[in-house]
Amino acid sequence: MAETTHLALGDVAARQLANATKTVPQMLSITPRWLVHLLPWVGVEAGIYRLNKVKDESRVLTACSQIEEEKEIPETFVDYEENAREYFLSAVTTTVDIHTRVSDLYSNPHDQIREQLRLAIETIKERQEQELLYNPDYGLLNNIVPSQRIPTLTGAPTPDDLDELISLVWKEPAFFLAHPKAIAAFGREATRRGVPPPTVTLFGSPFVTWRGIPLVPTNKLKIEDGKTQILLLRTGESRQGVVGLYQPGVPGEQGLGLSVKFMGINRKAIASYLISLYCSLAILTDDAAGVLENVEVGKYHDYKHEYRK
Repeated sequence: MAETTHLALGDVAARQLANATKTVPQMLSITPRWLVHLLPWVGVEAGIYRLNKVKDESRVLTACSQIEEEKEIPETFVDYEENAREYFLSAVTTTVDIHTRVSDLYSNPHDQIREQLRLAIETIKERQEQELLYNPDYGLLNNIVPSQRIPTLTGAPTPDDLDELISLVWKEPAFFLAHPKAIAAFGREATRRGVPPPTVTLFGSPFVTWRGIPLVPTNKLKIEDGKTQILLLRTGESRQGVVGLYQPGVPGEQGLGLSVKFMGINRKAIASYLISLYCSLAILTDDAAGVLENVEVGKYHDYKHEYRK
């Protein structure tokens, strides 16, 4: 009597008839861009923002009258600087090209044009945050005055260092801005001194805090030779702080100062899209921003629980 052999369909063969669930393209360089999110943004007309300042505050005279005493009331006026600084919006741009055959044939389940534009926009927004810090004209680190710059006391960022920074930006400080490695280094120093920094949840994410002020991470702050910087900002026009600038109502607007324009299809069936982001930044008063410099982040040995710089 012949034996009956039972064969089962294997996984590899079965997968040939199955539909794989496909993700949109993932890109490692995308970050939360907290600086962009936390800055108040001011729309400007014609791409120009004029920052007016008082010329000489010491010439504004006041008097306080005494009981049953006659006192002359000083005559005064508030003068303004004649040559006010003007900020002009700069553009971060790129062009996305895609063959119409690709977008026609391969746009299911994910639209090829939409994904190409999304990734290009994410890249431009990452560059925007870098420009807010390092742009030679309006970048934060190129516009903080010398009196608002202090070095660390010992190299590694300590609670004393952050307290000194708060003493420079003491009028309603909004947030520290630091590289994640600098925040980790501060956490180690604070914990070593017996004052581990508490955390707070903002926008669904945990942030380390010091004196109730969140330490906001950004990887756009550079680390060079193991050293970086920590900033502290006051924000908003009403607080005479730091504000971001953008152009509202640009053609093809897709967000604050962000424009996407279809440029047409050439004779080789290539469709082109121009992506532009117009922005700038202004520090309204000198004491709205301070920076802690020469911050050593070092390296940490988990197995020895010690620092290596």
